[in-house]
Amino acid sequence: MRPWRFLKYEAAYILLCAATFCLVMLIWYAEPGSRLHAESLAYAVALQLLLMGAFFGYRYARSVRAIHMMRHEDVEPLSLESEAYQQALQDMERAHMLALNEVHVKQKEYYDFIVSWFHEVKTPISVIRLMQQTEVEPRSLEEQVTRIEQYVDQALYYAKLDSFNQDYELVNCDLEPLVKDAVKSCSKAFIAKKIRLALDVGPTVVQSDTKWLHYIVSQLLTNSLKYTPANGEVVIAARADDKEKQLVIRDSGIGIEPRDLPRIFNRGFTGTNGRIHMKSTGMGLYLAQELSKKLGHYITCVSEPGRFTEMTVHFPRHHDPYRAILQQVCDGNEFA
Repeated sequence: MRPWRFLKYEAAYILLCAATFCLVMLIWYAEPGSRLHAESLAYAVALQLLLMGAFFGYRYARSVRAIHMMRHEDVEPLSLESEAYQQALQDMERAHMLALNEVHVKQKEYYDFIVSWFHEVKTPISVIRLMQQTEVEPRSLEEQVTRIEQYVDQALYYAKLDSFNQDYELVNCDLEPLVKDAVKSCSKAFIAKKIRLALDVGPTVVQSDTKWLHYIVSQLLTNSLKYTPANGEVVIAARADDKEKQLVIRDSGIGIEPRDLPRIFNRGFTGTNGRIHMKSTGMGLYLAQELSKKLGHYITCVSEPGRFTEMTVHFPRHHDPYRAILQQVCDGNEFA
């Protein structure tokens, strides 16, 4: 730190000292009967300069020391302003560390998902290669290709989760054709396992994004078919009251253990069913719930082991998840 730069920032103190000294001399000179000799004035100026030199020399030494120790937490601030800046820097550093930790967590989650996804997608590929060495059954081949398509869709939607607000459009969605299309895409699973379908979804309009909602419904339906034994039943119904509309998907499957029920929407959670009956990435219900919340919906589940599982998508009538965000953007543009 160069002295002239230090004096530049200390100019206000220098002017204050000079003004105070001149004011004292003026009062002394204006006092009746007092005489101000040249020797006395020179002596007073010398004392003033000596005191100012000692004062600013001390401040300069403290400033240099503070600059050299600015990275130490126990450094003493020289002013209220420097204390405020020091506190602001510490807050920024803490926020940076929290953001960095969050990025590391997301990177690890993404890495874990990719590794799990690779293991899952290798299974149908291995089955297809095995079919090449034997007689290929069209139904089995189609089943494995469908599994691969589902895994690819899952990875695609997971990758788009963080940039969701750039790829959605809230419109009036009629649940009846949407559900029928989702059932049609799973028709081979219904036929292969001889699962009965009870459809009670009339014209029901909700505010959502058609593409994302279709994936959510398909994921819930696929999950029901996965854990429903042959000759079982899946019931899909729409309900409505003054507060919300609901889409209910109920199956007569193996159900969910009570200890697993609170965690089924957690990322990567497979539960007892996923470990016993088949391998699972534990991402399907997680993605369905996360996408639902971003659209202003949410999913709940009730189940009884060995009897049924009932998934309900709730559509609150008076809720827009991005209304506050859009309002902030508008306010920002207004003051820009």
